[in-house]
Amino acid sequence: MPPILCLGLNHQTAPVVLRERLSCSLAALAGHLPTAVTELVLLSTCNRIELYAVTQPDETATATLLRNLLAETQQLDPAELEDYVYFLAGDTAVNHLLRVASGLDSLVLGEPQILGQVTDAYMTAVSQHTIGPVLDTLFKTAIRTGKRARAETTISSNPASVSSVAIALARQALGSLANHAILVVGAGEMGKLALKALRNRGLTQVSVANRTKARAETAVAPFNGRAYSLGELPQAIQSADVIITAVYSPHPVIDINTILERERPLVIVDIAVPRNVDTAVGDLPLVRLYNLDHLQATLDESLAARQAETPLVEQIIAAETEMLAIHYGELAVKPLIQEMRRKAEQIRETELERALRHLGDVDEQTMAHIQRFSHSLVNKLLHEPTLRLKEKAGHSQAGDYATAVRELFGLPEHLS
Repeated sequence: MPPILCLGLNHQTAPVVLRERLSCSLAALAGHLPTAVTELVLLSTCNRIELYAVTQPDETATATLLRNLLAETQQLDPAELEDYVYFLAGDTAVNHLLRVASGLDSLVLGEPQILGQVTDAYMTAVSQHTIGPVLDTLFKTAIRTGKRARAETTISSNPASVSSVAIALARQALGSLANHAILVVGAGEMGKLALKALRNRGLTQVSVANRTKARAETAVAPFNGRAYSLGELPQAIQSADVIITAVYSPHPVIDINTILERERPLVIVDIAVPRNVDTAVGDLPLVRLYNLDHLQATLDESLAARQAETPLVEQIIAAETEMLAIHYGELAVKPLIQEMRRKAEQIRETELERALRHLGDVDEQTMAHIQRFSHSLVNKLLHEPTLRLKEKAGHSQAGDYATAVRELFGLPEHLS
């Protein structure tokens, strides 16, 4: 395995306040990379900051340099990161990235956004020219692994967050929500998560009601929707087909009198604690009311279903890791094959020149035949050794084969 390392921190090792302070760009890091780092990819999300690097020997020292660089870029004392960062190397780093891309290391098991974030990290490194053959191969494998996990298992199929379950329940009641007006009541943490989930699903007919109207206006801005104060809630409810309530209030903000004038179906998903909706509202014939008890049952089922898929995802990761080892083996012998062919080409040119001196003047057509013959002869002679080297590249015998080729062809040691 090439000298790959991962230096990072995530939702399991560091508080959100520290993760927020470490938000940075690859461009900010790339200009100050230690000379020991030959390739670098930055994976930065709200739940993790991870640096994947290819290094020269002494990976531990390089990891310390990267930790210091990450801290200094954000005007932090490196000691502040000491208790929060993790350092993974070789096979462990590879397995970690494949698990991340598959959703097995996420805050919510199987969440689908991480695969897009891994892809974005790869594309950014390509555009910044900080990626090389080792991390290019690794990240392509990780992206393919994540896609397989989602296509071949149901690890991401069932909703597994309060907001996503709320939307799923509304969809069950109404079918597609694309043409339905959605009102989110509350612009706090839970309300923002609900709005994010709606936006991720491409839903655009969204309004927000909040105790402070200015905050509602900020929250609804990405949707170009309408903002309401809680005093305007009856008006907002009249134009909504789906309501998700997530405002903190010791008393219900929606009671039966607020809904009585409606003459068409309404789905309400109350994800607040205490509840925002009077239970009597659920008795109205045109209203379907869900609360956290309904959501928790669905959430538990969803997480259990996802956890049941974990062994299948692990099998995909194992298969992709095995293929990756073969690719890396081929990458390792590539310089050897190139040097073998370079030496063969030198011999071909030397011997061809010697033969032409004895032949004297030859016409252009004959020269072309001689050139094709000499190229074909070299290619056919090297075909089997090249094939065998590639076949053995990912196995334990690769080193023995490489040594034998070096000795047989008189190639220098540093090519192994």
